[in-house]
Amino acid sequence: MSAAKKGLGRGFESLIPTDLIDDSFDPNSAYDPTALQDEKVSQEKTLPIENVHANPDQPRRNFDKEALEELAASIKEHGMIQPIVVTPKGESYEIVAGERRYRASKLAGFKEVPVIIRSMSDQNQLEVSLIENIQRRDLNSIETATAYAKLRDQFNLTNDQIAQRVHKSPSAVINTMRLLKLPPEVIALVAEGQLTEGQVRPLIGQDRDFIVSIVPRIVTEEWSARRVEQYIVSFKDSKVAKGPAKAPVVESRHEIALEALRKKLHAGVDLRVNAKGAGKLTISFKNEEELQRIKDLLA
Repeated sequence: MSAAKKGLGRGFESLIPTDLIDDSFDPNSAYDPTALQDEKVSQEKTLPIENVHANPDQPRRNFDKEALEELAASIKEHGMIQPIVVTPKGESYEIVAGERRYRASKLAGFKEVPVIIRSMSDQNQLEVSLIENIQRRDLNSIETATAYAKLRDQFNLTNDQIAQRVHKSPSAVINTMRLLKLPPEVIALVAEGQLTEGQVRPLIGQDRDFIVSIVPRIVTEEWSARRVEQYIVSFKDSKVAKGPAKAPVVESRHEIALEALRKKLHAGVDLRVNAKGAGKLTISFKNEEELQRIKDLLA
């Protein structure tokens, strides 16, 4: 597999993506093809929730009460990961995208909400730019999935509308966005070219512990997509035949990145993290020559 033979890319961070390992990873804040342009035309701030109002022409009228309560509980515990997109309307602001988050925040008793302020012309400009980026076909699969998710979550487009704009089938759009359901460590490895879309697609929907237990082998042994599928089938068959069984548990949530780094450096790499989240990354070497080789790789 040629992707596995690539260099270190952006260096250390490409293999140990510390900004992406949180379970609340927001794909719309990473790998976004129009992030820089968005920063130029959008303004992020916090607004009193009383100054934010729903769009009276919003076609969606029914909001599941139980789902809103679950979202409210999540926002209360973790905060709002993705801001609401609004546009100025007189002295207040009207919601462009994110009414569920707005309603859940009110339900949670929030007095303020994070927002992205755009004029409608800015919104249209960014939508066109995002679609142009997708149609250029030079995005990797994670960037494409992120672009689709941004059109859905920040531009309020349905999957059918996205499909029409990018000349894809709705099922193709949905399947691409499903890549974002993978653990963030795996998403980072796909974006860096350490894993291919074909290799990880069979992992979508599998148990997280199972995924992170086999990804180091997929990377280091250069498994084909077919071999991944076969492994999953045989693993499930063995569970049925032998009763409940767990996939091998990795020593830490960083093990995927560590395995890839060990392979690239051809050296021992160890990571120890204490209860407060601080830690030490150790790279072993035998002599001055090997140390220089490792330094050159990390340069």
